[in-house]
Amino acid sequence: MPENPTIVSWHPSKIARPRGCVVWFTGLSGSGKSTIANRVDEMLHDKRVPSFVLDGDNIRHGLNASPEILRKHHSAEFAERFGLTFQALDREENIRRIACVGELFAAAGLIALTAFVSPYRRDRDLARQVVAASGKVGDFIEVFVDTPLDICEQRDPKGLYKKARAGEIRNFTGIDDPYEPPVHPELRLLGGDRPIDELARQVVDYLEQQGKLRR
Repeated sequence: MPENPTIVSWHPSKIARPRGCVVWFTGLSGSGKSTIANRVDEMLHDKRVPSFVLDGDNIRHGLNASPEILRKHHSAEFAERFGLTFQALDREENIRRIACVGELFAAAGLIALTAFVSPYRRDRDLARQVVAASGKVGDFIEVFVDTPLDICEQRDPKGLYKKARAGEIRNFTGIDDPYEPPVHPELRLLGGDRPIDELARQVVDYLEQQGKLRR
């Protein structure tokens, strides 16, 4: 069937909901993104503010599964076409999909807490545009978890740096793939030895200052 964009139409909701936002945690593997995002989620839950964590690893098990995972239930052709690897082009699609899901969560009134390495500025900028297109610029909050590479390697909770150094993993950010830090993030969290509660509190305080916790 030939492509025909005219058959696709946007149907606006007739329900006026309070809008949420997307808090985009970015940083190296092992920087503390997921830990901080989950602590923020707990703090928001205590305040009765609806939120949800979209974690990079969790998403890679389903929505953005690898070809290897998809082959368990689909044909090889399907898996190769729709599965996502860690090559640059697939990383771009990984972030695009999450930006769209995060936007849906924000439209439903939730605070979406996304924890993704998302190493390329261009991909994060496009994610910001996706969210801003349906809401406003302030609905996308980029949080740079700035933890030095040597500390991330010391932590290495999943043993990924060790495997990358040994050549067992290719295209690993910080080792043989670049990480492009944000130039003007809304928040920069200094990872390392700082308590998780202190870092999470900075995020919650920022959300409160921006009026994102009003319901």
